[in-house]
This record gives sequence, C-alpha cells and structure tokens, in this order.
Amino acid sequence: METTAGLTFRDATDADVDTLVALVESAYRGDDSRAGWTTEADILEGQRTDPEGVLAVIKSPDSRLLTVEREGQVVACCQLEHRGTYAYFGMFAVSPTLQGGGLGKVIIAEAERIAREAWGVTEMHMTVISMREDLIAWYERRGYRRTGRMTPFPYGDERFGLPQRDDLQFELLVKPLV
Repeated sequence: METTAGLTFRDATDADVDTLVALVESAYRGDDSRAGWTTEADILEGQRTDPEGVLAVIKSPDSRLLTVEREGQVVACCQLEHRGTYAYFGMFAVSPTLQGGGLGKVIIAEAERIAREAWGVTEMHMTVISMREDLIAWYERRGYRRTGRMTPFPYGDERFGLPQRDDLQFELLVKPLV
C-alpha cells in the first residue's frame, strides 16, 4: 500500500469487486457518467464491465488492479498488466464527481511508476475508442502518442456494451517509460 497526494494505492481484493464494478460503470455508462467528462453513454449502452471481468483481472498473475482510496473511500481504479517489455494500462475509472480536478493525472503517473519499478517495463500501452478525441488529447498531454494501429470493437459481445454506432474501433496509444 502506497500513499501519494492524499491517495492510498493498493491492489484490489475479491472484496472490492462490487465496488469496482459500480465505479467503472458510473464513470462510463448511464446518466451517472454524464457528471464527468469520460462518459461513453452517447456511443455505448449496457455494461462496461462485470464482476467476472473484474475478478479475472484481480486473479491474473500478470495483472494488478490498483484501487485508489481517499479518506477510506474508493475513488478510482486502473488495471496494469505485464506484457513482456511493456505494461498495458486499462480499466481506468475516476468517480465522475471527482473528474476534472487533477486526480487522473496523479493516478496515471503513479501507475506508470509502479509498472516501471515492479516489472522494469520501458513502455505503457493502452487502447482508446478512436473517436474519443477529448480523451485521446488528455492522454497525449500525459506523453502518450497515437500509433494509428486500430483493432475492431467486439461487436456482438454484450460484455463490452451495446454499441450505438457501427464505426467503433480502438486505437493503440503508447508512452515510453524512461
């Protein structure tokens, strides 16, 4: 457990699953997500994740699901997955009512530090829905670069939501960790 800027970072446990599912859903889907700027409610309905998906990340030997607390309350989370020379960053969620206050910057910087120190990786990778220009711009300000490498959205797999458009795809963003 590490403390940075009044935040406590720890690895998620089985007991955190329901809280983390609710956090991720609130940050991306439904009306609650509209309180923040990371909402996907206009392009995707349905779920963003489920208890099985969160538990799989917690149990994976190559992943860490960082849980971020402030004053004993879970306010954010992110997944780090060790993939050889790089780490994958995903499942990043900040409580919608706390978005826009600098919390995300602190969390992503700490996640990068943890990945670099724990695994010795030299890059962080992530995928973002390519049409999310505002979100991609935020990551670019943190040092991530667009690669132009696209992967298709998993249409037909309701575990990832119900697309409201037929042109969704993910773009790979990469940042050197030096």
